[in-house]
Amino acid sequence: MHFFSDALRGDRLRDTVRRSTIVAIVSFLTLVDLFGAQALLPHLVTAFDADPALMGVAVNASTFGMALSGLVVAWFADRIDRKRGIWVNLVFLSVPTFGLGLVTSVEAFMALRVAQGVFMAAAFTLTLTYLSEQCDVTAAGGAMAAYITGNVASNLFGRLLAVSAAETLGLAQSFWVFAALNLAGAALAFLLIGARDSAPPRRSGPPLDAWRRHLAHPELRTAFVIGFVILFVFVGVFTYVNLHLTDALALDPMLLGLVYLVFLPALVTTLLTARAVRRFGPRRVLLASGLAVLGGMALTLVPTLWAVLTGLAVIGAATFFMQAATTGFVGRTATTDRAAANGLYLTSYYVGGLTGATLLGQFYASGGWGIVVLTMMALVVLVCLLARRLQHPGPEVLPMGVHQRDETG
Repeated sequence: MHFFSDALRGDRLRDTVRRSTIVAIVSFLTLVDLFGAQALLPHLVTAFDADPALMGVAVNASTFGMALSGLVVAWFADRIDRKRGIWVNLVFLSVPTFGLGLVTSVEAFMALRVAQGVFMAAAFTLTLTYLSEQCDVTAAGGAMAAYITGNVASNLFGRLLAVSAAETLGLAQSFWVFAALNLAGAALAFLLIGARDSAPPRRSGPPLDAWRRHLAHPELRTAFVIGFVILFVFVGVFTYVNLHLTDALALDPMLLGLVYLVFLPALVTTLLTARAVRRFGPRRVLLASGLAVLGGMALTLVPTLWAVLTGLAVIGAATFFMQAATTGFVGRTATTDRAAANGLYLTSYYVGGLTGATLLGQFYASGGWGIVVLTMMALVVLVCLLARRLQHPGPEVLPMGVHQRDETG
């Protein structure tokens, strides 16, 4: 019996590692466009001769498309094959990505960024749902952490690639490189995601009923608000710090790409999220991460490059920790209609990013980096307060041998 039990656990481990690796790579190739364009903000301001606040909104307009897309995918989740939905959306994503290298107006650039957001979020939502449905609750936390680690890698290498490609090949060509990466992600999803794993489960009721049920759940509702704040803060920091570095600290724009090496610690720390949540619970993890973000933000107010870089490294690691913990919490707490729950969470998350890009751009234009940081710190304090409402759904609360899977919706 022990032999068969060990063999079964080994098969599950190999299956989880395979899925985690696949989705981490897909995550990287899905979101690399989102963060790469943010790193190009100073180049785009110059190329389009645009106001920095307006260009900041245009660069982050993809979050508007993402917010809409999350709801659409959640609505039609019971009709979308997971594998086909992921790779087809990545193919479609390559079209507006390529088009960004051809447009000559801020309005056209903004429209294409919205289109990018639609396809990015569709692939993102379906991949998160695929993980929730295919991994038992013990494995899901690690798989979600691997997915967010791919997200971290896209932040780091996407930004580095964007800046280096823009400097060596040209601004237009940098977007064409990203279009090629989208197509590579589509090919990998097509080849590596098993067809037997990708069929959607039966929905437990009408879409609106699922949304009402999730929104009526106090802890899920709190998680949606936390997601809003996470991307609001993240977009605010890593979009407008570029302008702070070039304006206040006189950093050469050619060196901006190297700044994103601050994401290196997050590649390691994000993988520890599942273990931390199992041991300490989401409340303590979010509280500790929030306090770390506050400390990092305070460091960015110190007028030296090394202090700012240290602060950014802390903020990057802590916000990704918060994102992985909150995403995993939603997947575990919503035991039915997980696509609807993921869609609502991601919609709130991306609306937060769009709101942050819009408001903080205006704040930066009127009051500089200091007012931007103080606004974000107030919202992080709110997250710390909200985290107290979250409980700890995890494998230890389940009967032995019972796995929390979504077989009905």
